[in-house]
Amino acid sequence: MEVICLLLSMVLLVLALAIRIFAFKLSSHSSAKNLPPGSLGWPIFGETLDFLFAKPEKFVSDRMKRYSSDIFKTKILGEETAVICGPGGHKFLFSNEQKLFTAFRTHAMQKIFRSYQAAAPAQIPREAESKILRSPGFLKPEALVRYLGKMDSITQLHMQTYWEGKDEVKAFALAKTLTLSLACRFFLGSDDPERIARLVSNFDDLTLGMHSIPLNVYGTTFYRANKAAAAIRKELRVIIDEKRAGMSKGAQGQDILCHMIMATDPSGKHMAEAEIADKIMGLLVAGYSTVATAMTFFMKNIYWTVSTTNKDPQYFPDPEKFDPSRYDDGKVFPPFTFVPFGGGPRMCPGKEYARLAILTFVHNVVKRFRWEVAFPAEKIAGDMMPTPEKGLPIRLQPRPAERPASF
Repeated sequence: MEVICLLLSMVLLVLALAIRIFAFKLSSHSSAKNLPPGSLGWPIFGETLDFLFAKPEKFVSDRMKRYSSDIFKTKILGEETAVICGPGGHKFLFSNEQKLFTAFRTHAMQKIFRSYQAAAPAQIPREAESKILRSPGFLKPEALVRYLGKMDSITQLHMQTYWEGKDEVKAFALAKTLTLSLACRFFLGSDDPERIARLVSNFDDLTLGMHSIPLNVYGTTFYRANKAAAAIRKELRVIIDEKRAGMSKGAQGQDILCHMIMATDPSGKHMAEAEIADKIMGLLVAGYSTVATAMTFFMKNIYWTVSTTNKDPQYFPDPEKFDPSRYDDGKVFPPFTFVPFGGGPRMCPGKEYARLAILTFVHNVVKRFRWEVAFPAEKIAGDMMPTPEKGLPIRLQPRPAERPASF
């Protein structure tokens, strides 16, 4: 009897899977006339495995060659996606924000950032949402210049604490500590090293899980990300309560968190604490892994890394040639061909902050040390952010102190 039940269960399972595959193919064919060329891959998983196990650049370039250099369809992490390429695609995207496109977050991000869980598109336009950053001018170059002195002093203290007196350090871990220290000071007004250490311990799991398959099962990347997000959210709520208590006593905060606490919507309603925590968490993520990765790979090597549009000889002659002078200030590029920070409403609001943080780090590390990479052939994990497998150990040699000029 047990054998019959087992066989019946297997037959039903196979039948259900066959129906699922048939329905998937039927729906794909029925809507194919309105979709760009490409493939949605396997049922449920799509082309997720191809994307995760190949470099993103290769994944895109292979499909541009196979289907179209302008647009192709795919399915990644459960999301049916149209990938738009080249300057024509850039122009189309940047010119149609809130007309043909709305801000979109993956299922994983919606679950991790809980205030973004609404199934329907957000009612608040993207430009109104980003106004909280842009309107007070926190990220404008003139405002950042005023912050430069503090950024430099934080970087100097970091060098004295973690770098000086050491024969060898792991650059990636220290770059992450520095970038989170800078972000916490800039966004939260917090210098507490213990608090920053608690946040650093969770941010790696959070950033890895943002683009994972949203399977909340013990041991999965998404499970760890959810757990990390809960810990970060708890810490941020403590900081928010501290800020509110200080502001009620007349303390004047000059950071983005204070502005968020005070900001109101057109009806005069203040932002909910959960939403503030999620937005701050998003800002910290944006100012953490990308900046730390850039700092780390500066220490390893100065790479020539361009892709797609920048490799198109129609716009960039000899695209494979190492020629940094082509990007010198004052050079005029064809419209929508050089967009390292996006464009239009999708321009990265933190681009000047990222540049300043990286340049401050470069200035301080070059002034203090000569270095060599301990493992020049160290493997780089091909995740959403390139990660040195050993953390990029580097051997340090202090530069001799500069002598004052004599006259």
